[in-house]
Amino acid sequence: MKKSFFVLGFITCFILGIGAMFEFLTWPYRGIIVFIGFLFLNFGLIPMYFYQKYRQAKS
Repeated sequence: MKKSFFVLGFITCFILGIGAMFEFLTWPYRGIIVFIGFLFLNFGLIPMYFYQKYRQAKS
């Protein structure tokens, strides 16, 4: 579970970083890339973080 958290965190940061680069250079599809990055963050990384904290507190 911890390894998948780090992999998802890396993918999320990578997508958001690429999206930020596209924003600064005003390249096309920058909004879509940033949106996908925030989707990964909000519906993947943050819930997984709180689930891990819940499991640690439970045991």
